[in-house]
Amino acid sequence: MRKTLRTGAPLLLLSVSLLVSGCGLGGSKTGSELDPPKVNYVKEGKSLDKKDKTAAKSAQTQRRQLFLFDSNGMVVPQVLALPKNDETAKQVLEYLVKDGPVSNMIPNGFQAVLPADTEVLSVNINKGTATANFSKEFTEYKPQDELKILQAITFTLTQFDNIKKVKIQIDGKNQNSMPVNNTPIGEGVSRVDGINIENGNVADITNSNLVTLYFLAQTNDQTYYVPVTRRVAREGTDKVTATVENLIVGPSAQSKLLTDFRTDVKLLSTPVVNKDGVATLNFNSALLDNKEENRIADEVLNSIVLSLTELPEVKKVAIQVNGKSKIFNEKGKELTAPVSRPKEVNTGEF
Repeated sequence: MRKTLRTGAPLLLLSVSLLVSGCGLGGSKTGSELDPPKVNYVKEGKSLDKKDKTAAKSAQTQRRQLFLFDSNGMVVPQVLALPKNDETAKQVLEYLVKDGPVSNMIPNGFQAVLPADTEVLSVNINKGTATANFSKEFTEYKPQDELKILQAITFTLTQFDNIKKVKIQIDGKNQNSMPVNNTPIGEGVSRVDGINIENGNVADITNSNLVTLYFLAQTNDQTYYVPVTRRVAREGTDKVTATVENLIVGPSAQSKLLTDFRTDVKLLSTPVVNKDGVATLNFNSALLDNKEENRIADEVLNSIVLSLTELPEVKKVAIQVNGKSKIFNEKGKELTAPVSRPKEVNTGEF
């Protein structure tokens, strides 16, 4: 299987944890969509078997997505099982604090993003904007970490359907900018502002668009998806085409990220997005991992779907090769319907 750095050094993909269910990449629910837990009753004198223990643990926890720093300093989502809590927005921020409750469950190679001893005083949500109120210890971070800390807070909170923007307070005082390096906050920061931002080859930043691309990274024996927001020229191509073309170009050499796209992959026609949000993409056969069996590598499919569904107009992705829709995933299952975005990325189950 092709897993290479942009320098060409081969790297074996050991495991990618992206939940697969039905025709989509995942069907697990988070936030307000979490299903009520099933309760297993055990007769007196009978111990819990492995399945019962798993169910009992699930009944006491809720899966949440935390954006953490990886060993390369990138902001990366990891899904962890947190204790059930009614103040979910406040809780996820508390689990971003260094030396805090996340310490015993954080995956190897990752670290929390907020300064140690930071207290999350409150999180108030009003008309889609969450105002996170931190103690003064929040200001004790390195200037070079400021933008990524803001991104980690924003992306962690906006996993909830009722939060679209994030504002910051320190000891109850509104912040128009971040406290160390003065990154503007304004009326709130959203996912549209990007994550792990790189300028790409765009010279005129004011005449550019942002697209978010999902590449691969590896820490020890863990392989996971990393979102990168890249600036692309505003003129000359639509955002769907720009996203796909930049996936094919791959990650920057400095990023240490990986891709499973062959460099000779091409779109054969302009992508079409219908009124239901389904983007149809027609590629040449270089997209396939196994041309004889019309199989597409899971990592390629996942990167396409994750990247395109960051665009508000795209809800699902339909893949064609040479105009034909009979495509199979790595397990040999035909993609009979457009593929939707999973609720969970990087489950931590390595």
